[in-house]
Amino acid sequence: MGEIATQRIKREFKEVVKCDEAQKCTINLELVADNYKDLRGKIAGPPDTPYEGGTFHLEIKVPDTYPFCPPKVKFITKIWHPNISSATGAICLDILKDQWQIVVAAAMTLRTVLLSLQALLAAAEPDDPQDAVVARQYRENHPLFIKTAQYWTYFHAGGEKKNVDFAEKVRKLKEMGINETKALVALSTCDWDYNRIWAEGILDLHD
Repeated sequence: MGEIATQRIKREFKEVVKCDEAQKCTINLELVADNYKDLRGKIAGPPDTPYEGGTFHLEIKVPDTYPFCPPKVKFITKIWHPNISSATGAICLDILKDQWQIVVAAAMTLRTVLLSLQALLAAAEPDDPQDAVVARQYRENHPLFIKTAQYWTYFHAGGEKKNVDFAEKVRKLKEMGINETKALVALSTCDWDYNRIWAEGILDLHD
């Protein structure tokens, strides 16, 4: 990585850290092994969303061509959101892809990337999904989507425990020998319909 790119990343990194320390911002950055190409981001779930109270960790890989090419970002913390893969954490957000070149002149930085992802949690775009299953639930049964996203926030991101009936269904599968995370994914995918899991072969007792 060139010296100019390195100095820019250092400056942007300090911008986020300074904001977090001075203003108690809801975003933060950390270095991985003192390497400015390999960062860990952290965003708080926005208020009045299913992600409120959760803390979501991100993997950020900064290319040698930064800032002319966007950083590669994915969620480490699992999340139930139409534009984020519930399996891999991959993100569908235009500014991290083809729109980067258009907006980079308007001073896109690591801070604005984190803020944009936080805004995405508050304003999903289900018609341009990364996770089709989540998007379907979002469009067809939005109240259930809200409850499912809340439960994922509790389960994976330290949010408030809600929807005790969901917890009971996960516990029931766990007692049958099903991995707890696999149980959560299966139930969420089947709209928490316990019978559909078996009817559609989503799980079997060997899982």
